[in-house]
Amino acid sequence: MPTIHPNSDAMTARKNAQKILETKGEAKAALQEELGWPEESKIPLLCLPAGMTDQLGGKILQELIPGLLTLPLQMVILGKGSAAYGTLFTKLAKDYPHRFAIVSNDKNMEQAMYAASDMALFLTDPKDTTEISDCLANGVVPVAPENGNLKNYDPNQENGTGFLFDGDTVWHVYGALVRALETFRFPYDWKTIQKQCLEQA
Repeated sequence: MPTIHPNSDAMTARKNAQKILETKGEAKAALQEELGWPEESKIPLLCLPAGMTDQLGGKILQELIPGLLTLPLQMVILGKGSAAYGTLFTKLAKDYPHRFAIVSNDKNMEQAMYAASDMALFLTDPKDTTEISDCLANGVVPVAPENGNLKNYDPNQENGTGFLFDGDTVWHVYGALVRALETFRFPYDWKTIQKQCLEQA
């Protein structure tokens, strides 16, 4: 599937970065409505754009779920990956219907997910994947392992394109996710990161 860039030309993308960010709240509300969720603009929307398999970090994800349930977020999962994780996500969506949802793996829903999401979770190195490119191009801030494509956000310098973890345990992932959620509470800081993501796209 081709990379989902709202604008194919880099210069046009930079010019329209503000528009992408301004319409994100509207796109978020539209997706929440489609999923039957209440409109909650201030609750972070986390996406899992690569689906899930054992190779993509499924074991860590299973360990992470109890932690996810304690955090103030909503999560959408793109419907691709192994059947076992599809069963897991279906159960989560049934048990927590306003917090977890699976979206169909088609171009329209995929674009709706990127347009609406605030952040994306990667449990393995996303370098050079279409998913990370799509996230950056839509102002979706990655939470991911350290890699050569992303810069860990430094709040002192107000610089970075993601919240990165250096380690392969559930606690490394959880810590990076909590940092992202804490930063999301400050709209100016969050928009600064989104703009840097868009500039890198």
